[in-house]
Amino acid sequence: MALGRNRRRERGVDYWPGFVDALSTLLLAIMFLLTVFVLAQFILGREISGRDEVLTRLNSQIAELTQLLALEKSGKQDSDDALANLQASLAQSESERSRLQALLERGAGTSDAANQRIGTLSEQLDQEKQVSARAMSQVELLNQQIAALRAQIAAVEAALQASEAKDDASQAKIADLGRRLNVALAQRVQELNRYRSDFFGRLREILSDRQNIRIVGDRFVFQSEVLFPVGGADLDEAGRAEMDKLASAVIELAQEIPAEINWVLRVDGHTDNSPLSGAGRYRDNWELSSARATSVVKYLISKGVPANRLVAAGFGEYQPIAEGDTPDARSQNRRIELKLTER
Repeated sequence: MALGRNRRRERGVDYWPGFVDALSTLLLAIMFLLTVFVLAQFILGREISGRDEVLTRLNSQIAELTQLLALEKSGKQDSDDALANLQASLAQSESERSRLQALLERGAGTSDAANQRIGTLSEQLDQEKQVSARAMSQVELLNQQIAALRAQIAAVEAALQASEAKDDASQAKIADLGRRLNVALAQRVQELNRYRSDFFGRLREILSDRQNIRIVGDRFVFQSEVLFPVGGADLDEAGRAEMDKLASAVIELAQEIPAEINWVLRVDGHTDNSPLSGAGRYRDNWELSSARATSVVKYLISKGVPANRLVAAGFGEYQPIAEGDTPDARSQNRRIELKLTER
């Protein structure tokens, strides 16, 4: 009767692995979303920093152009004042010349002093005309420079407006990309979780008759004694039979998972902490655990499982699930773990 009660207790439903599976999956999804958020913030920070540098350079150019425009305006005002003075002097000279010519026409026998005075005034008048012409040329050049500066300022303002519009568009694009990425990631995590649950459910059905095959968290665990001889890495007859069941389940699952989900079945080899003698085929537990994981992967490939969906890894004695050096603890640590995950 005690044996019957123990069997019924062992066959009871254990909800704890499923809870651990859901909790670990939720934590992985949260960590991934936080990583995406930090990456988006980093990209946005770089975009804003680049925009600030462009705005600083544009503001500096506008300040320089404004100073140049003020200087040009001041120079133009000085030229206008000089031109006005020259024109007034020219008008005065013209008036003096007209008066002298009138005196020359009214009377004869004008003295040599008057003629000399007229010649001097004529020379002065010609010089003032030349000065006036040069001043007019300078004024025209200043007008051209002012027009060019105004055109440059307009171009800088247009570039500034375009930069601000581009920055707004970039921020909107980043926000939209982040939303779409979050939705896509959430969908892929949900899909992979569903297929992982289906996969473990099928393995439970086909391997439920073995007590030394169990689920720990999000991993399916085979004790090494089920698959390998002591100290060896070649699958024995019983191990090949179990791997045949596993290969059928993986092949069936591979046909159902959409191609856009980049999944892999990771095969991890673990040993206990008992050192190898050194006289055998493997020098240490690292080599033994890696060889056992590789042996499982190669056998699954030979049974039709796609090679690109399998990963082998050896962990030696350094990832135990049971502490201590008792025979039971060492037996639990000698294991092959299977985990369905993303590449």
